Amino acid sequence: MKKFDKERMLLAVAGPVIALVVAVALTSIVLLASGKSPIEPYTIMFQQATYSDIQVLIINQASLYYIAALAVAIGFRMNLFNIGVDGQYQLAAMMAAVVGAHVALPAVLQVPLLMITAICTGAFWAGIAGVLKVTRGVSEVVATIMLNAIATSVIAYLWLPDVFGVKLGNNNTTGEMHKSGWIPGFSMGDAGEIYGLVILAVLLGIGYWIVLNRTRFGFDLRASGASESAAAASGVDPKRMVLTAMLLSGGIAGLAGLPILLGDTHTYSLNFPTGIGFLGIGIALLGRNSPVGIAFASLLWAWLDKASPELDFHGYDKEIAVIMQGLIVIAVVVSYESVREWGLRRQQRRVGAELAAGNVLGGNDNTDKEVAGR
Repeated sequence: MKKFDKERMLLAVAGPVIALVVAVALTSIVLLASGKSPIEPYTIMFQQATYSDIQVLIINQASLYYIAALAVAIGFRMNLFNIGVDGQYQLAAMMAAVVGAHVALPAVLQVPLLMITAICTGAFWAGIAGVLKVTRGVSEVVATIMLNAIATSVIAYLWLPDVFGVKLGNNNTTGEMHKSGWIPGFSMGDAGEIYGLVILAVLLGIGYWIVLNRTRFGFDLRASGASESAAAASGVDPKRMVLTAMLLSGGIAGLAGLPILLGDTHTYSLNFPTGIGFLGIGIALLGRNSPVGIAFASLLWAWLDKASPELDFHGYDKEIAVIMQGLIVIAVVVSYESVREWGLRRQQRRVGAELAAGNVLGGNDNTDKEVAGR
C-alpha cells in the first residue's frame, strides 16, 4: 500500500476513534464523580452483546438507524443539513400504514405499493424545503425543523377516528395492515426474528456508494457540495442539484420506518419509534458519510440502546448510554476538525519539503552547468 493511501486511511479512521475514546473517557469521569465504577457499566453492556436475543434487537434497530443516517448523509454530501428526516420518516410510515390498512393487493404488488408510498411521502415532504431553498433562499435547516412540527400535526389529524384513525383504548392507531403487506423476517429460533427489510438497508448502502462514486450524478452532487461556483462553471445547475438532493434524502428517509412497520408492528400507533431521524444525524457524522462507516456507527448506537436497559438491574442508570451518545456527537465534531487541520499541516510540510528538495537539485544543476561552461 502506498504511503499516501496509508495516510489517507489513518486520517479517515483517526476522527471516529478519537471521538469514541474521548466519549468513553468523559463518561467514565461522570461515573467516577457520581461514586460509581467507571468500568463495570461497559462490562455489563459488552456482556449483553453476547446474547443472541440482544444481537437480534441490535441488528433490527441498526437497520432503522442506517437508513435514516444514509438520508442525512446524502444531504451532507451536498452541503445540506436535512434535519427533517424525523418528520419525513414518521409521516411516510403513517401514510404507508394507512394505505396498507385500506388497500388489499397480492403481496407482489402490495409491498412495492407501500414502499413507493413511503418514498413519495418522504420525498414530497423534503421537497418542500428544497423548493423553498432554491426559489426563496430559505435555509433548509429552518424549513425542515418547521416541517417536523407540521408533520406531527398532520399525523395527529390523520389519527382522528373520522379520518383514518382507529382508537384502541388509550392508543391511536391506523388499524392493522393487510397481511399481504407484511414482510416475514429471518427466524433466529428463540432469539426472535431479524427484520426482512434489513436486506433493504444493505441494498441502499450499496446503491449509495455506487451512485456517489461511480456515476456522473454522484460526481456532480459531490462537486456541487464542495463548491457551487466551481460546479456551475463546469455546467452543473446548483439549484437543480439542491432540489434533487433534498428529494433523494427525503425519499430514503421515508423508508427508515418500514423495517419495523412491515416486519413487526403492522400498524402506526403511539408506540411507533420516534427520534430516529435525529439519531441519524449523529450516526452519519460518526460514520463520515461512508456507507461502511455508517454501518459500524449504526451498530454502535443500537448496541448502546439495547444493552443499556440491563444497567438498571445493577444499580446504574441506563441514561449513561444517552450521555455517551451525546458526548460522541460533540467529540466527533471537534475530533474531525482537529484531524483535518493536522492532515492539512502534514500536507503543507510535505509539499514544503518537496519544494525545498527541488530547489536544492535545481541549484546543483546550475552549478554543474557553470562548471562545465568554464
